[in-house]
Amino acid sequence: MSAVRTQWASPVCLHFPRFSTRSVKIAVCLKFPATVKTLLLKQSFALTRHSTRLLNPPHSLSMSFSSSRCMGGSYAEIVVVRHGETEWNADGRIQGHLDVELNEAGKQQAALVADRLSKEPKISAVYSSDLKRALVTAETIAAKCGGLEVITDPDLRERNLGELQGLVFREAAKLSPKAHKAFLSHRTDQDIPGGGESLDHLFQRCTSSLQRIGNKHKGERVVVVSHGGVIRSLYKRACPNGKSGGKVLNTSVNIFHLCDKEWTIKSWGDVSHLQQTGYLESGFGGDKTSG
Repeated sequence: MSAVRTQWASPVCLHFPRFSTRSVKIAVCLKFPATVKTLLLKQSFALTRHSTRLLNPPHSLSMSFSSSRCMGGSYAEIVVVRHGETEWNADGRIQGHLDVELNEAGKQQAALVADRLSKEPKISAVYSSDLKRALVTAETIAAKCGGLEVITDPDLRERNLGELQGLVFREAAKLSPKAHKAFLSHRTDQDIPGGGESLDHLFQRCTSSLQRIGNKHKGERVVVVSHGGVIRSLYKRACPNGKSGGKVLNTSVNIFHLCDKEWTIKSWGDVSHLQQTGYLESGFGGDKTSG
């Protein structure tokens, strides 16, 4: 699979329940007062595209919100970032728990997201999966945001994909048919042959990790660097009845507010910082082929 990068980041069009639009949709669960909903109805999110480039500079339609249960310093703002690009992402090769390093584009992406976050409100702590592709991304962010020490947590690792790990995805059905069938199963309790995890197990470990971080950092803004499959599970926890969050692109910024056990998404899929490197159009590893 050849790597095709889009130079300009695609803006995210937030899709709210009961609202419809013909532009690109990323499902996000947000809670707004009635007055804000009225204003949102009046907004047009129609975007004009030309080929793979935007006619205007990239941006993300992230929205601020308030909740009566999460006012003041009673919630933690957690900026969840997917790791930078790897050569295996570009090749369409399944990574899982295998420790693959960032490629040159991934290192540039990490530097860009670090620069962006350093100019935003203060980061109190940086957490990361212990796999290199996430850890190096996190270390780049931590160094730029005041020289913070990265706290690693294996529970933030990508899903273990068993026998599929190391295979090119398009060849997986031929080389490991049972594991491939298990991977595509709609059963969330389906393990993958070769020690692979079910989606239920992935969901339990990574959402528990984020909850612990949220409990520890109320009133603070922290960064968590993880993987496509993990971030999709976190989205499901915040929006259990929402539509799919779509692709989770390399170094995309996804902001969660955790107020005790109540999770809300403030913004989703923001890659407006990737003006220089672009991103993989396939987003491989950040959609249902996460790995």
